[in-house]
Amino acid sequence: MPGTTPTPAPTVGATTDAVTTDVVVIGGGLGGVAAALAVCRAGRRAVLTEETDWLGGQLTSQAVPPDEHPWVEQFGVTRSYRALRDGIRDHYRRAYPLRAEAAALADLNPGAGRVSKLCHEPRVALAVIEEMLQPYRTAGLLTVLLDHRPVAATAEGDRVTSVTVERTDGRRTELRGAFVLDATETGDVLPLAGVEHVVGAESRDEHGEPHAPEAADPANQQGITFCFAVSHHEGEDHTIERPEMYDFWRSYQPDFWPAPLIGFLAPDPRTLEAHPRTFEPNPDTDPLAVSADQSADAGDKELWGFRRIVARKLFADGAFESDICLVNWPLNDYWLKPVIGTSGDAGADAETTRQALYEARQLSLSVLYWLQTEAPRPDGGAGFPGLRLRGDVTGSEDGLAKAAYIRESRRIRAVTTIVEQDVSAEVVGVTGRTRYRDSVGVGSYRLDLHPSTGGDNYVDIASVPFEIPLGALVPQRVTNLLPAGKDIGTTHITNGCYRLHPVEWNVGEVAGALAAHCIATDSTPQAVQADDDRFAAFAAGLDRDGVERRWPAVQGY
Repeated sequence: MPGTTPTPAPTVGATTDAVTTDVVVIGGGLGGVAAALAVCRAGRRAVLTEETDWLGGQLTSQAVPPDEHPWVEQFGVTRSYRALRDGIRDHYRRAYPLRAEAAALADLNPGAGRVSKLCHEPRVALAVIEEMLQPYRTAGLLTVLLDHRPVAATAEGDRVTSVTVERTDGRRTELRGAFVLDATETGDVLPLAGVEHVVGAESRDEHGEPHAPEAADPANQQGITFCFAVSHHEGEDHTIERPEMYDFWRSYQPDFWPAPLIGFLAPDPRTLEAHPRTFEPNPDTDPLAVSADQSADAGDKELWGFRRIVARKLFADGAFESDICLVNWPLNDYWLKPVIGTSGDAGADAETTRQALYEARQLSLSVLYWLQTEAPRPDGGAGFPGLRLRGDVTGSEDGLAKAAYIRESRRIRAVTTIVEQDVSAEVVGVTGRTRYRDSVGVGSYRLDLHPSTGGDNYVDIASVPFEIPLGALVPQRVTNLLPAGKDIGTTHITNGCYRLHPVEWNVGEVAGALAAHCIATDSTPQAVQADDDRFAAFAAGLDRDGVERRWPAVQGY
């Protein structure tokens, strides 16, 4: 492994076809961004690649407001994740005409959405992420390659030696580094590099998980969603063209659904009982009165306010004609085909992925068209033609998010596999806790699995605040590849609570810190995880950097 001298800064230009750096980070979502920050903070050089033209993943290109635990304002996230949240709020205070009462709030929630204590526009998160990364780009420690996706990898024995990324114009660049971090949304580097991994659902026999299916099914994956943003302008007509698949989606009713999928009657994720949703654009209620606490109220029955990202009444009178609502609802979850192909035939798998993404886009467009033309109104009419698709908010040509919100990735065969029995409140009790000798972070969220491509309805059960064991980030065999996102050693079940924004950031930050630590100490992740003294030295660095590794006395929900 390299010693303590940083590799020379890479030069990327029109004639470049190979780049060598210290750490290669493939995937620019929240985990990838956090990983790159940690690598550069340690004085190492990193190349960060991203398939879209926006960094930030589920927070930006996928347009999903952060799903977080109820204690997020006090504890339970890393210092750098808190800096991201603080930066978002500061951006609104600096750049937006907030009401004085709103601007004065330490816990400002610009959208007053019920899903999170911090609902906001994707572009604001993007601006803050770019600001956080900029000093390292100026210092020459960080190179960012947007519009690049991984297409190949090479390995020698237990080491990954290179990853090749392809630009949208077909240009390819081979990236080499002492470490490779896979922060892609679906663990794309794992099969390319021959890293042992799992996809889909494990069998109940494999780990004894109470909610696992009897038989393993790689094609059984959580549904995906193409989110989109809308505002509402009464008296105007912003109706889109009728989507190609509208007739199909308008009549589609899953066996486990109480009515057509496109409609306001859907299962309650926690009880599976049919429950009507309401939809009323731009309500007159005061957004300062909204309390976002999913441990007390999931907040998902009133659709407009559930994931609202701009609440017009928080700003000066007349600043914004409408709220902006982010649509990520039961209506537009897609699960007919897996987004990760499992046939083993690269061409067939690519076609499955293409079809899944197309049909998921068509579902979301069909939901919008139905809302504009047929949805029941509180006044007894039908349709909200004043709903305007806000591609300017999501930064896309078709008006939807740039990328699908993908909940489940390929997952490494890890030294430690986190199983349902470790986190389920049904198993350990709401005050129970699984403690790990090698904890490198914390998180909390319900075991929240959306309907799947295997025909499963929601699996949404209480969990306890959990720790992130370093062993879940360490592959069983490969010594210089680390997961930096949703591809850690969870199962299909436990991915349901380890997949959310602050946990992904925590995982990426630790992966980046571990790569830099291993380079500096000429060690492997396996050695750091297995040896108490080596782990203590690494953990001390995490503590200094503000990575919380233990929970205080809080209980699950």
